[in-house]
Amino acid sequence: MKDTIVALLDAALAELKQQEVVPQELSPAYKVDPTKDKAHGDYATNLALMLAKPAKAAPRQVAEKLVAALPESAAVSKVEIAGPGFINFFAATDAAAQVVRQVLDAGDAFGRSLAGAGEKVQVEFVSANPTGPLHVGHGRGAAVGDCLCRLLEATGYDVTREFYYNDAGAQITNLALSVQARAKGLGPDSDGWPEDGYRGGYIEDVAKAYLAGETIHADDRHVTAKADPEDLDAIREFAVAYLRREQDLDLRAFGVGFDVYFLESSLYQQGKVEETARRLTDNGHTYEQDGALWLRTTDFGDDKDRVMRKSEGGYTYFLPDVAYHLDKWQRGFTSVINEQGADHHSTVTRVRAGLQALDVGIPQGWPDYVLHQMVLVTRSGVEVKLSKRAGSYVTLRDLIDEVGRDATRFFLAARRADSQLTFDIDLARSQSNDNPVYYVQYAHARVCSVLRKAESEGLAFDHATAMANLGLLEADQEKALLNRLARYPEVVEHAAKAREPQQIAQYLQDLAADFHSCYNACKVMVDDDALRNARLALGLAARQVLRNGLDLMGVGAPEEM
Repeated sequence: MKDTIVALLDAALAELKQQEVVPQELSPAYKVDPTKDKAHGDYATNLALMLAKPAKAAPRQVAEKLVAALPESAAVSKVEIAGPGFINFFAATDAAAQVVRQVLDAGDAFGRSLAGAGEKVQVEFVSANPTGPLHVGHGRGAAVGDCLCRLLEATGYDVTREFYYNDAGAQITNLALSVQARAKGLGPDSDGWPEDGYRGGYIEDVAKAYLAGETIHADDRHVTAKADPEDLDAIREFAVAYLRREQDLDLRAFGVGFDVYFLESSLYQQGKVEETARRLTDNGHTYEQDGALWLRTTDFGDDKDRVMRKSEGGYTYFLPDVAYHLDKWQRGFTSVINEQGADHHSTVTRVRAGLQALDVGIPQGWPDYVLHQMVLVTRSGVEVKLSKRAGSYVTLRDLIDEVGRDATRFFLAARRADSQLTFDIDLARSQSNDNPVYYVQYAHARVCSVLRKAESEGLAFDHATAMANLGLLEADQEKALLNRLARYPEVVEHAAKAREPQQIAQYLQDLAADFHSCYNACKVMVDDDALRNARLALGLAARQVLRNGLDLMGVGAPEEM
C-alpha cells in the first residue's frame, strides 16, 4: 500500500511540475508513514509541507493541488487534508486485503528482498576471550549479532559471521597460571595463588581434565592434555582449547554459529602485527617518547595520541586490532560491522584512526560498530550477580537453563542495543501476556489451534473461497491487522538498514496485539462459508508473518502452547 501511495504522489508531483507550480529540478525526500490514529486514515504524507516554500504557497493550498492531481486508484477509498497540510490516505478494503494473497503466495519469502544486491558484509560478534564461560553480556552480543546477520541475509546481503579469539596476551597467561595452580592443589584463597588469577569453579574443571589426560576437540584443533602440572605451555594450549569448546557448545545451545574463527595469535605468527607497525612508521605517523612508540591518532580525530609499543616492550592491544581490521579489508570486506560491548567504545576512534594512517584506501568511518550496553539480571526484583560455575558473573548457560533459548534470545535482542537491559527471569518464565515472547508465540499457536478446530469440524480452509471473498474483511480490527501485515517488508528493510534488530521484536509484539484484538472481536468459526474462509486466510497470513519475524529473531514458532 505504501508503494502505491508513493507512486500516486510521484505522479501528482510530476503534474505540479508540469503546471510550473514547483520547480522541475525539485526532488523532495518526503515521507509516507502509517498513521497512529486510524481515524486519520492508514497512511499520511508531509509532501505538501515540503513543497510549500518552493511553491511559494501555504501548505494546505499545495496539499489541495496535490490531491487534485492524484491519479485515480482503486487502492485508495478516500484522501483527506489534515492540520497544517498533511495528506491522509484511507486504503480501500479490497486493496488492503490483497496483502493476505501476497503473504500466502510468498510464504517464507514474504518480507525478504534483494536490497543488498549480494554485497559482501562481515559481521564480527561475541568475540569473547577464551578465559571462561560466556556471560550474559556475551549473550546479548550473540543475540543482537545473530539477529543482525539474519536481517542482512533477508535483505539480500552475502553475510559472513566471524568470531575473533583474543588467544594471546596477559589474560591467557593468567588463565594458564590459574589452571596450573589448581592442578598443583591450590585454591583461590591459598598462598601462592596467582595475583590476577581466575577464581571461578570452571578452573578446577579444566585442571581435572588436564590431569586426566583428556583430548579436547575444539572447532579447529584437537588437543590432548600432557597431564604435567609443570608444563605451563601445555597447560595454556589445553586450557584455551577446553574453554573454546565450552563457549562453542554454549553458542550452539543458543542457536548461534560462525563461518570464520579468527585467532589473534595468528596475527603474531604470520608477522602481521609487526608489518602493521612498520607500515605506520614508514607512513610517518609514529614517534618515540619516553621509550614507547606512539601513533599520532590525533591527526585522524582521536582526542590524544596512543601508545603502540610499551616502553617495557610488547604491543598494546590497540595495534593487533588495527592489524586484524587491515586483514578484514584485505579479505575483500568493504562492509564490516562489529557488534561489541559498550566497553569497546574507546577503541572505535583509535582503530579507525590507525586504519586511516595505513593509507591503503580504507574509507573514513570504517568499520561500522553496534555497541550494546550491560545486562542486569533479576529474580524476584533482586539482582542476580553470581554463578556457581563462573564465580563472579551470570553465564549465558545459566539463562538458557533458567528460561530456555527462545525467551533468552528474544529478551536479549528486544531492546535497543545501546540501552541498558534488565533481564527479569520471573517475567521470562511466565506464561502471561506480560511476557513478550510468550505473547508473540501464543498468537502463532492460536492460529494453529483455530485451523485444527476447523479441520476437526469438517470445515477445513478452502483457499479459492477465501481469495474470492477477501473484501469481506471490513471490521476495524481486521483492517488494523491487514495494515500491520502490509508493513512487514518495510520494517525488515528499515531494521536491516538501521542495524536495529529490536525493530523486529517490537513489530512482532504489535502484530500479536493486532491479531489477538482481531481474534477476540471477529469470530472465525461462523456459519457463513465465505466469511469464515476469509478470516481463516487472514489468520494464516498472520501466522506466516509471525513465523517469518520470529525466524529473524532466531526464535521458534510453536504450534501448541
